[in-house]
Amino acid sequence: MSREIIISPVTRIEGHAKITIHLDEEGMVKDARFHVTDFRGFEKFCEGRPFYEMPGITSRICGICPVSHLLASAKACDDLLAVKIPRTAELLRRLMHMGQIIQSHALSFFYLSSPDFLLGLDSEPSKRNILGLAEKYPEIAKQGVWLRKFGQSIIETLSGRRIHSSDWIVPGGVKTPLSKEGVDKILADVPKAIEIALNSIELFNKNMENFKNEMRDFGDFQTYYMSLVTKDGGLEHYDGNIRILSPEGKVVADQLDPSKYFEYIGEAVEDWSYMKFPYLKNVGYPDGAYRVGPLARLNNASHCGTEMADNLLKEFKKLGKNGVVQNTFMYHYARLIEIVFCIEKVKELLQDPEILSTEVQAKASLNKREGVGVIEAPRGTLFHHYKVDEQGRITWVNLIIATVNNNIAFNKAVAQVAKKYVNGKKLNEGMLNKVEAVVRALDPCLSCATHAIGRMPVRIQLYDHNGSLIDEIARG
Repeated sequence: MSREIIISPVTRIEGHAKITIHLDEEGMVKDARFHVTDFRGFEKFCEGRPFYEMPGITSRICGICPVSHLLASAKACDDLLAVKIPRTAELLRRLMHMGQIIQSHALSFFYLSSPDFLLGLDSEPSKRNILGLAEKYPEIAKQGVWLRKFGQSIIETLSGRRIHSSDWIVPGGVKTPLSKEGVDKILADVPKAIEIALNSIELFNKNMENFKNEMRDFGDFQTYYMSLVTKDGGLEHYDGNIRILSPEGKVVADQLDPSKYFEYIGEAVEDWSYMKFPYLKNVGYPDGAYRVGPLARLNNASHCGTEMADNLLKEFKKLGKNGVVQNTFMYHYARLIEIVFCIEKVKELLQDPEILSTEVQAKASLNKREGVGVIEAPRGTLFHHYKVDEQGRITWVNLIIATVNNNIAFNKAVAQVAKKYVNGKKLNEGMLNKVEAVVRALDPCLSCATHAIGRMPVRIQLYDHNGSLIDEIARG
């Protein structure tokens, strides 16, 4: 008799999803699947809209990383205009992007995941959240809140709003320049931000000693890795070309044109998820699984280009074979290193004399019928691809959201962890939380922001092969 465990919803992630765990006759895990239960339909309802509205529309895909969609969309619109934006506009876009990554990574690490490894994967669910963390470790919680606020304040200083600042980044550049007062305001907080980020890395490394057993099987599997890199192979978030790394650490493709993504990325579908399954075309589905995001970016990068981040990257690469870190839990570590890098880049950008120039937008009309914009969002490579008619109305849209690129990896990770820790004969909340925790390590952003404060309602059900409910436990 086969049985099934359903975890729905998965808690402390951005969006809605569930996990089903399939058991064999002996109660052992046979398989597990990560199901995305959101459906938003942006690719269809954008059709017919003027292309210049796309940054504002698509930024509403998510309340956690709207800047990422703003940037990818604006770059696609730049392509439709066939313009090169002013250098100051690029500096300002990059600055906002750094603020976006800082606040998003801080949210992921402190709010959503740190309760797992500071309070314990088996700790009381009602306390295993940011409020429980604040109760036991108030200074750590305060630092997390402050660091996220620092990232948000960069966005607010540039655009006037912390969330959905969709009228500042525009096709051709940005709408308004940065003031000297704004520069001084952000720079004043950089030293504290660096201190908190470095303290967080020390905290993470210290607590990893408590998770040696989990580390051996916590989403530790081989995949390819994909990300943007600079021309010399450095860490990049705003521009650059695509690099693909093999599971063995060999660069198998480099400096690929990101606007030609469809030549090397395929998109499969399954009838049990609303999320597509991208794969490398030359390898095939599903063997062409690849991972994106902080872990992939650090695996791919030969260097970061800033002093502290470069030193941290060298230590990070020692954790893997041939410089490739496979363990999914190390996404947390990679995230913290990227925070340090982004803070260093914020300082570097603000010290550039051209940051205060008032030449921030190139004006042009429609010059092309097809445009692609690609950036590295906090969670990975993000593609916006638009086609328009002669009036500039959208006729076709394809979006490969950063999280979507990791979809095959999500399913590999939950299956591996479930097989290691879930016993269908004797269920407990802690073993199921371990399955959720590997999802949180990948930090999915499933098109809207749903966070757990207190206890989230989760029901785990066992079904027999006839679909009859035979067992059930609930939390919340």
